[in-house]
Amino acid sequence: MKIPTIHGYIDRRILINFTADPKAVEKIIPFPFRPKIYKGKAMVGICLIRLKNIKPKGLPSFMGLHSENGAHRIAVEWDENGETKTGVYIPRRDTSLRFNALVGGRLFPGKHYHAKFNVKEESGNYHIDFISSDGTETLIDAIETTTFSNKSVFETLDNASAFFRSGDLGYSPNKAKFEGLRLNTFKWAVRPLEVLNVKSSFFENETIFPKGSVAFDNALLMTNIEHEWNAETHLSAIIR
Repeated sequence: MKIPTIHGYIDRRILINFTADPKAVEKIIPFPFRPKIYKGKAMVGICLIRLKNIKPKGLPSFMGLHSENGAHRIAVEWDENGETKTGVYIPRRDTSLRFNALVGGRLFPGKHYHAKFNVKEESGNYHIDFISSDGTETLIDAIETTTFSNKSVFETLDNASAFFRSGDLGYSPNKAKFEGLRLNTFKWAVRPLEVLNVKSSFFENETIFPKGSVAFDNALLMTNIEHEWNAETHLSAIIR
């Protein structure tokens, strides 16, 4: 089933970014992907995104859906028709909306786990946590700041922004193929967040990531972004 162009608004998007040992990442991502490296590190993370008025393009606004969502992401590269492409591999998706969980892998790429989200936002302070139907947990406490972290592997906010902007094409596993979805934002603007507390049971799972192979790096914030998602050709159909 071809996924229609989806239009809506990113009300809030937080990118929680971690550095990781490339060898550990290589073990959990399938061919044709390989880790995209920055200063010797692989980059993994979680996108916590609140979507509003999400609907197939052309339908009236009152038909749009609202949801809180979490996507675990790994920055990747792959070779396609003699070119090196970049994007993100998304091993799991979580959503507050049961509809998304029901149609994940059909109307939307990849399986979606239903999760209970707890969100508190006030005066530049953000608390978001969720626990999924399979027990996966994520939590972040953060505040808006004008200063990008000097502990990040990225030298500046602009460096980080450019790196993650190149991850606009995401691939999710679905049976014997990888379904692609490209995020087209009508504008791109990120702001730094100072993180007070962060937890990810996925990245803290030592059977997936050995102890010491993953470390928190930075967090970025986007708000009020009009966007579209466009389906891409399945990788299994074009990779030789």
